[in-house]
Amino acid sequence: MSTFDDRENAFESKFAHDAELQFKAEARRNKLLGLWAAELLGKSGDDAAAYAKEVIASDFEEAGDEDVYRKVSGDLGDKASESTIRTKMLELMAEAKRQLMTETS
Repeated sequence: MSTFDDRENAFESKFAHDAELQFKAEARRNKLLGLWAAELLGKSGDDAAAYAKEVIASDFEEAGDEDVYRKVSGDLGDKASESTIRTKMLELMAEAKRQLMTETS
């Protein structure tokens, strides 16, 4: 194999690894968001866990975060503003990435 082939394979492997980490981080963020929203809705225990799974599943409706935002926003109603939800999504994405990095270390 040539050096070019080695570099190409390494790049493809890194791309696949990065894509997998991004997927895991988004799923983790959605779970954390679901647990946060469940608390605002007065859910706890198994009900909160089930709600978090609903939020995770909502991410498969379309590409991007809008489907998750719509799910949580629609369920929360006036319990949280758009900016509060979107800010929480950003905060929890950072937290999800941090958690994944400490798990793989």
